[in-house]
Amino acid sequence: MAESLLEVQGLTCGYGDAVVLTDISFSLAMGRSLALLGRNGTGKTTLIDTLVGVTHRHAGRLSLAGREIQDLPVYARAASGIGWVPQERNIFKSLTVDENLSAVARPGPWNAQRVFELFPRLAERKKNLGTQLSGGEQQMLAFGRALMLNPRLLLLDEPLEGLAPIIIEELLRAIRRVAREEGLSSIVVEQHPHMVLGVTDDCIVLDRGSIAYRADSATLLDDPAPLDRWLGVSAH
Repeated sequence: MAESLLEVQGLTCGYGDAVVLTDISFSLAMGRSLALLGRNGTGKTTLIDTLVGVTHRHAGRLSLAGREIQDLPVYARAASGIGWVPQERNIFKSLTVDENLSAVARPGPWNAQRVFELFPRLAERKKNLGTQLSGGEQQMLAFGRALMLNPRLLLLDEPLEGLAPIIIEELLRAIRRVAREEGLSSIVVEQHPHMVLGVTDDCIVLDRGSIAYRADSATLLDDPAPLDRWLGVSAH
């Protein structure tokens, strides 16, 4: 059995006094990838935000590689190994692609050259400012910038949302390579299960602020009936 990287135990959290998620518990092993699914408003982004440290935690514990992180500020969680690609992307729009990558670089296997190999479009635009990139290119840059942190755990919050099909295919290839082939532990939030089940190992479905269902991704691809129950969609 693979060593556990992330442990979430009894997590209750939200924004201010408002509770969004209640008593969430799961673990993610080293080198495994997890699809986090659920309808709008079920708490997917809240869970990611809580791992990063930007929500209010009412109860529960979080540990990364055996170290409790629930009381650490955002910057310390990043330093401990959490890479985050938020929905808003949050790239430095006044900096070039090159500068965006170098600004956050930490030692490790991922460097700018490898990011450019993963996303050739960025290599062609490395001297462009963030404001000169399309939405899809900005998403690739946000992804690449998270990799430059050389994280232990990569969090991707709806990375495919609102993008053209050709860009979605490039991003899915990148997620598959990073998560499946290179074994970087990852959590991918997505509303459309058919897009991510093929590039992840395991799946959790959130409903009404709790974990409603969990399985391995391949099982759900073979029998998508539970997805229809919880999401109103099939995996195909």
